[in-house]
Amino acid sequence: MVTGVSPQPTRPPDNAYDQLATMGEVAAESAHELQNALHVIAARAFLARVDAARGATDTAVAHIALIEESAHHAHAIVDDLMCLARQEAIRSELVSLPYVLQEARRDLSDRCARWDDRVEPAGLNVKGHGTLLVRMLHALYENAIHASSPRLPVIATEVRLLDDDIVLDVTDDGPGVPAELRDRLFDPLFTTRRGGTGLGLALARRIVRAHGGSIDLCRRDGLGATFRVALPAA
Repeated sequence: MVTGVSPQPTRPPDNAYDQLATMGEVAAESAHELQNALHVIAARAFLARVDAARGATDTAVAHIALIEESAHHAHAIVDDLMCLARQEAIRSELVSLPYVLQEARRDLSDRCARWDDRVEPAGLNVKGHGTLLVRMLHALYENAIHASSPRLPVIATEVRLLDDDIVLDVTDDGPGVPAELRDRLFDPLFTTRRGGTGLGLALARRIVRAHGGSIDLCRRDGLGATFRVALPAA
């Protein structure tokens, strides 16, 4: 027996390693999303208690309804992201793209950005998982807003049919992406923002790939950045 030699650490097979990395990404993103839902629940519970104490039962009931909605949303977050982490086939249905755009910025007010939407044809649908597509687009919007901070950006979303794909371009008028950062944009945990998780764009790419699509930074020069998502047409 040879003594004095420390055993070398072993790395799991690539597929197992990738799956563990995915689980870590999803766990962190779930924590971030659940924190938002819990803030809403805590705030509404306080308001409901205050309203109930002063006899305003109607508004107390309204607060409780929002608590229930946030709780259901929290459960959906965990279910959807765990499905993604396990690399299971995603639930697929026809989803309205104008609906996806609106839901993706439901908690992003006009104080965050000015919005410019172009969807052609106007009632364009995509086949996919609606909640995950909302999460993907929300990540792109958050990225554009934080990249332009503290100024208020104009964010243009253009959706169109191109051959057999639905192409979705998200363009901002921020400072653009420095050349030295372009190859790392979608890396998990990579961020240049103080307090950022570095998971938004990584999760967006994972969601797009789960739908059989692609996502790229396609505008690199001059002012602003454009992220292009291509999804198979329904």
